[in-house]
Amino acid sequence: MGTRLMRFVVLVCAGLFSSACSVATYGGGVGREDVVESVVATPWQEIGRSVEGRPIRLRTIGSGARRVLWVGGIHGNEVEGVIATEELPAAFAGVRGLSDRVTLTIVEDVNPDGRAARSRGNAHGIDLNRNYPARNFAASPTNGDEPLCEPESRVLHDLIVRLDPHVVIVAHSWGRRADGPPCFINFDGPAEHLARRFGELSGYAVVPSENIHGTPGSLGSFVGIDRRTPILTLEYERGRSPDRCWSETREAILAVIGGDTGSGS
Repeated sequence: MGTRLMRFVVLVCAGLFSSACSVATYGGGVGREDVVESVVATPWQEIGRSVEGRPIRLRTIGSGARRVLWVGGIHGNEVEGVIATEELPAAFAGVRGLSDRVTLTIVEDVNPDGRAARSRGNAHGIDLNRNYPARNFAASPTNGDEPLCEPESRVLHDLIVRLDPHVVIVAHSWGRRADGPPCFINFDGPAEHLARRFGELSGYAVVPSENIHGTPGSLGSFVGIDRRTPILTLEYERGRSPDRCWSETREAILAVIGGDTGSGS
């Protein structure tokens, strides 16, 4: 994965290849072009550290008024979104005009300790998707004694408050269950229109949070319900190839980032 992480400068021009390059398309009707301007993403920037001292990093790309936040992971045993996180800057840069309309902030992984241990929670055993100051927060041994008691959740909380994004997209994964789809797009707050468009382009089922189970103190509850900011939780199928997950959802992710709802927007 090392070479992919270095792709923060994306140059798309005829001189780089023997044949003409083409721009990525998504459901908003963006046509294919031969050449686009180069678009530069910032290098990774550390914005905090985990319980065990691992860096939590972000990078940005684009300079538009629409602010979008992508979170590459919160649960350490849900790694299916790793390729999407790595490839997103290049895909974003390949859509003509997107960088002029959107500023995309990419958080690599909120839970690097959990990722290293392949555990759902952080090094304290706290579920970082239940540790936000939502009105429905419920203290427990896995949720924490109080909201934001973990450094990782504080980092993401403070970033969201500072950025005040127009939409948040978070990569998760979901174990196959007999009573539900193997993968789906989950939404909280005023995000149903974006979720529906995502489902149209990806084939993923659309599931509102209230149809799943209680999620006290979740990022979706805090951002979508309390702050009224559209948030999509992308539930990839657990164990599916990260490359396949990206290819299945690439166009849908770019459409949501661009604000395309399938109605000419």
